[in-house]
Amino acid sequence: MDLLIAFAIFMVVMLAALIKDFSMVIALLVGLAAFTVVGLKRGYGIRELAGMGAGGAKESLIVIEVMCVIGFLTAVWRVSGTITIFVYYGIRIITPPFFLIIAFLLSCLLSYAIGTSFGVAGTVGVIFMTLARSGGVDPVLTAGVIMSGIYFGDRCSPVSSSANMVAAVTGTKIFDNVKMMMRTGLLPLLLCTLIYLGISITHPISQVDDSLLASFEKEFRLSLWSFLPAVLMLLLPLLKVSVLISMGLSILSGIMTAWLVQGVALPEVLRICIMGYEAEGSGLGSLLNGGGLVSMLEIVMILLISCTYSGIFNGTGMLSSLQDKISKGCSRIGRYSMMLLLSIGSAAVFCNQTIATLMCADLLRKPYEDGGASKQELAIDMENSVILIGCFIPWSIGCSVPLSFFGVDFHALPFAVYMYILPLCYLFTKKRWYGGPAV
Repeated sequence: MDLLIAFAIFMVVMLAALIKDFSMVIALLVGLAAFTVVGLKRGYGIRELAGMGAGGAKESLIVIEVMCVIGFLTAVWRVSGTITIFVYYGIRIITPPFFLIIAFLLSCLLSYAIGTSFGVAGTVGVIFMTLARSGGVDPVLTAGVIMSGIYFGDRCSPVSSSANMVAAVTGTKIFDNVKMMMRTGLLPLLLCTLIYLGISITHPISQVDDSLLASFEKEFRLSLWSFLPAVLMLLLPLLKVSVLISMGLSILSGIMTAWLVQGVALPEVLRICIMGYEAEGSGLGSLLNGGGLVSMLEIVMILLISCTYSGIFNGTGMLSSLQDKISKGCSRIGRYSMMLLLSIGSAAVFCNQTIATLMCADLLRKPYEDGGASKQELAIDMENSVILIGCFIPWSIGCSVPLSFFGVDFHALPFAVYMYILPLCYLFTKKRWYGGPAV
């Protein structure tokens, strides 16, 4: 009963945070206090519980380091013109029958390169939605196409905060996970590409607004050197260079490009790395506002506190009875099927990809271990379920925020093919990757 009360407090405060728009960090701290009280009632001392929490938090430090670097990266790509140059040449190569497929592929490329769905949705996505409306392409259809693209990278990029979070809470290596995500995501990606190619041909854009290209040429310094940070970020991981080194070299090249090519003073570039990019005026450049170290502080705090939860849950075993019931469910319907059900439930209740991910990890870690599954199987099952499903619930943040950027509603979701075709494909092909009776 005490655990149920603690969960009820946690859920109420989390929902209040979403409704009243205050930080989830506050809700997590309240929940942490509630679960700590449960631990005290069950005979554990405050020092024991603090030690358990500290042990869990310690496991998140390497991922927190990566996330801080991601903050620098997203700011540098803005100020160096890297995002701008991709969008500019993406628009330049648009021909009427291929508008939607270019929007999808460019969204995939940029979301993979910088690992952020919201960042791509608020920049590239908004620009392509503007083109769709001016060119007579259905905005609802376009929004679904872009949703598929932005969550391609959010799921499988080595610099994605969600991918690094999954690696942290499952105790796996990000590069190993990325390789397996690419393998399990190849068929869905090919199917999406073919589907969107057909839709693109049957829904051509009537015209490309030349004034938008003129605005790019007026507001930005368009230099091919701006491609360099992206080339390094995309190429180096393929050569097995570590994530941090790849990001570091991309950031360094971006700083030099911003300074020497874009003409931004070096101290200002460094300030932008910390505080984020902010364009002068409210023109096209304002779409690039954001990024920087400060943009990652809340997600870092969420991860740190959430891993503290995991340490307490594992140390006290307070979830054992619930996990035993989940284990029986895994035996009956399969581990991945149970993961899908918990993904839908947690995403629907907590309205948030991050919290849903952490809840699935805490609840399913022991059932997966008891069933003989590896840590990587748990990680990949999460990447192929809750990471996407958490952004497919209409009232969840991962869904509502991009759709608000695009100016459409949930009617765009049926066209976000990648977000549901991947879980379906994996459901029927998992035995190929992870055999066993309870896949």
